[in-house]
Amino acid sequence: MRDLLPLAEKVAFELIARKQTIGVAESSTGGLISAALLAVPGASAYFIGGGVIYTRDARRALMDIPDDAFRVPGMRSSSEPYAQLLANQIREKLGCDWGLSETGASGPSGNRYGDAAGHSCIAVAGPANEVMTLETGSSDRQENMQVFAQTALTFLLKNLKS
Repeated sequence: MRDLLPLAEKVAFELIARKQTIGVAESSTGGLISAALLAVPGASAYFIGGGVIYTRDARRALMDIPDDAFRVPGMRSSSEPYAQLLANQIREKLGCDWGLSETGASGPSGNRYGDAAGHSCIAVAGPANEVMTLETGSSDRQENMQVFAQTALTFLLKNLKS
């Protein structure tokens, strides 16, 4: 977590300078992204809220994404389209300027969709919309969670600055 704080501070600085807000929907990071952003003093100026969307039940209840949404070709958990949907949905539901999402397989094994451990899709929604896939090649769950969160914050920062 301490390794994430310098990145979270940079994100906080950018959001505060722009008077913008963010919401986070994360899965395989287990709340590390939100925790890092909330660890920065003054987080109430920019952090609206977030959730760990780890199961289908959480997706339905917290994100209001019905099963029908998965009829779109290529839409499944741990995919770029799903990451973008999560980022858009958290932004809309919380009425914030930015939505950040992460969905993947932290390990030690892969997921039921055929993705190996170390697979993560990250998306931002807001003034810029972008999605990416990360493959660490590692099955170390804790290490992957940390790398996914670090990558998500770096990806957000890049989009904030562009």
